Amino acid sequence: MELKILHWFEELHNPVLDFLMYQITCLGNGGLIWLVIAAAMLFVLPKRYRKTGATVVAALLISLVICNGIMKNLYQRVRPFHADPTFENLYRVFDRIYDWSFPSGHTSASFAAAVAIRLWNKKEGIGALVLAALISFSRLYLTVHYPTDVLASVVFGSAYGGAAYLLMKKCWWKAHRIKHCGQNKEIALDGKDLKCYF
Repeated sequence: MELKILHWFEELHNPVLDFLMYQITCLGNGGLIWLVIAAAMLFVLPKRYRKTGATVVAALLISLVICNGIMKNLYQRVRPFHADPTFENLYRVFDRIYDWSFPSGHTSASFAAAVAIRLWNKKEGIGALVLAALISFSRLYLTVHYPTDVLASVVFGSAYGGAAYLLMKKCWWKAHRIKHCGQNKEIALDGKDLKCYF
C-alpha cells in the first residue's frame, strides 16, 4: 500500500518540482537550515531570540539521539527504493543514503526545531512549521521514505520540540531566579511571588 502511495507521488514528478523538492530536501540535510536559524537566534538576532535558539539546538540534539541514534538502528526498515528498484533516482539521491528508513531524520529534526520555535515565537513559528512540512513532503516526493516514516516523525519530532521547550523553560526560570535571588530580590512568575531561600 505504501509503495503504491509513493508511486503516486512519483507521478507528480516534473522538471520544476523535481528541482524545487531537491533543493528543499537539501535544506534539511543534517538539520542544516535549522542549525543556521539557531545560530542566527543565538548570535545575530536580538537577545529575546536567544532562548529560542538554545531550544532549537536542544530539540535537534534530542532528535539526533533518539531518531538517528536509537530508533533507526532499532527498527532497521529498508528504504523504499531498496524494496522497489523501479523508483526514479532523482538527482541520484539514492546513491547518497546509507541509513535506515524509519523514522525520517529530516522530518523529525524539522518538526523538532519548528515546534521549538513556535512555542517561543508564534509568528515566526508559523513559517518554521511551513518549512518543516515542505521538507517532509520532499522526502515523499523523492521517494526516500515511506509515508509512515514521515507521519511518525511528525509526531516524534513535535514531541522532541515540546520536550526541549519544557526543559529550556525550566532552565531559564532557574537561571532567572538564581540571578534575582543573588541580588536579594523577590521575583514574580506567573503571577506568584517567589522568595529566595538558602
